[in-house]
Amino acid sequence: MRTLIFFGAPGSGKGTLSKRFSQHFKTSIVSTGDMLRKQVHEKTSLGKQVQETLSRGSLVADTLVQSILVEELASQQSRHLLLDGFPRTVTQAQWLCSALSKHGRAADAVVHLDVPEDVILKRIEDRWIHAPSGRTYNMSFNPPKVEGVDDVTGEALSKRADDDLDTIKARIEAFNQTTTPILSYYRKKGLLKTVTGETSDQLFPQIQTSLKPLFQ
Repeated sequence: MRTLIFFGAPGSGKGTLSKRFSQHFKTSIVSTGDMLRKQVHEKTSLGKQVQETLSRGSLVADTLVQSILVEELASQQSRHLLLDGFPRTVTQAQWLCSALSKHGRAADAVVHLDVPEDVILKRIEDRWIHAPSGRTYNMSFNPPKVEGVDDVTGEALSKRADDDLDTIKARIEAFNQTTTPILSYYRKKGLLKTVTGETSDQLFPQIQTSLKPLFQ
């Protein structure tokens, strides 16, 4: 059972690349972002706390994310896992190491998606989603067949609540403040693999080359 981590700033393409990788290498995606957004969409008590945090451009408290992850790890014991969006701090990484070990796992590789900030901001400005399914569209390079409408259901698309540019800039700044320590943490463990580019088509071949040996 392989356990992989995709690490990158908000809007760097973690979700898109996770799905491509999952389809290619048959891994199960554990996306903390998707799980938290589901809580927000369903207006749970946890979701309300998450919404308040995201609207400030802050990172969600460790305890909130960990409570969701514990349940998810327990339900995925026999599959290759790809963690999207967690960990983001050294403290989270240390907690994850312990949590994985309880399920007979350890991180096999950490992929750092290095995407220029101006590219991220443009990507988010053009991003629309189908909230119930999580399907994502981009008006510049992956538009829906009919503007404003989901390809599969025909339902209306919307903007994510946290896709306001000022909020995103604050989230990227918060992310950047924690980046160096966690990259150093995983580099010292010999797990870090950095890929650089502006689009998923530039990044995905690099990811394939880096991680293919783990699945041979």
